[in-house]
Amino acid sequence: MDRRQFLRDVLLWSVGASLTVPRFNIITEALAADKPQALVSLAKGEDYFALVARVLAPLGGMGKFVKPGDKVVIKPNIGWDRRPEQGATTHPLVVKALVLQALDAGASKVLVFDRTCNEQRRCYANSGIEAALAEITDSRAGIEHVDPRKFVPVDITRGKSITQWEIYKDALDCNCYINVPVAKHHGLSRLTLGLKNSMGVLGGNRGALHQNIGQNLADLATVIRPKLTVIDATRILLRSGPQGGDVRDVKKTDTLIASADPVAADAYATTLFDLPPDAIEATMAAYRMGLGEMDLARIQVVTA
Repeated sequence: MDRRQFLRDVLLWSVGASLTVPRFNIITEALAADKPQALVSLAKGEDYFALVARVLAPLGGMGKFVKPGDKVVIKPNIGWDRRPEQGATTHPLVVKALVLQALDAGASKVLVFDRTCNEQRRCYANSGIEAALAEITDSRAGIEHVDPRKFVPVDITRGKSITQWEIYKDALDCNCYINVPVAKHHGLSRLTLGLKNSMGVLGGNRGALHQNIGQNLADLATVIRPKLTVIDATRILLRSGPQGGDVRDVKKTDTLIASADPVAADAYATTLFDLPPDAIEATMAAYRMGLGEMDLARIQVVTA
């Protein structure tokens, strides 16, 4: 019985036109059939500027997420002192293209930053991101070195594993937070994708989060909520992550994945590594908390 037939039977029974009692136990499956699918956009190509525009188009373009006057944070992975070809950081051209897209959408300010693991000046320089953004002459856009004074304690009321953590104020106060991780292997969490990339806006002892990391990341995702996730899989680090270093560990795929659903974005990106979504603890935990979709059968993937 489909949902339409079920509702028709309920109507007839309620007005006394039918003596057959509807099977109320099927309401869950009937309504589930109509559950909206998460939308994930997939684009491939070697022109990364064009690739960013293409991957955003099925989602409604950047204007769907950034409104005129918005303050925007674009959060790439700049955590390591690595060159772009080493696959440990977000590609600078992807970051630059997203900044320009946000400016074109009317953002009043676009801020890029990351709390790095290696020395910040080297990370910003060698990732190529600092130089790429320096080419943008618009005063509304800028890259910022993290200021420790901007970390503020935040209560995580829905947290199951952690209930408070220090989070960078700009990531909380902006109108639009855009998460731009690089897709790569991670020695502790197996992969690092969108959910884990938000660790770059955290203060405190982040190393402690690696105990029960899946639930910890899901807890944090209840308060760090990107409007848009763009996963940089232009080249993916297959081994020796998260820091990498050997270009032989990197596979060039020229791929971007984008979604308004952070869990769906991570779930689909996991398949690039020939893994199922439930292989990643953070994806599972976030799905169980209702933060997004991980069932590939319920994720609509549109190739742009």
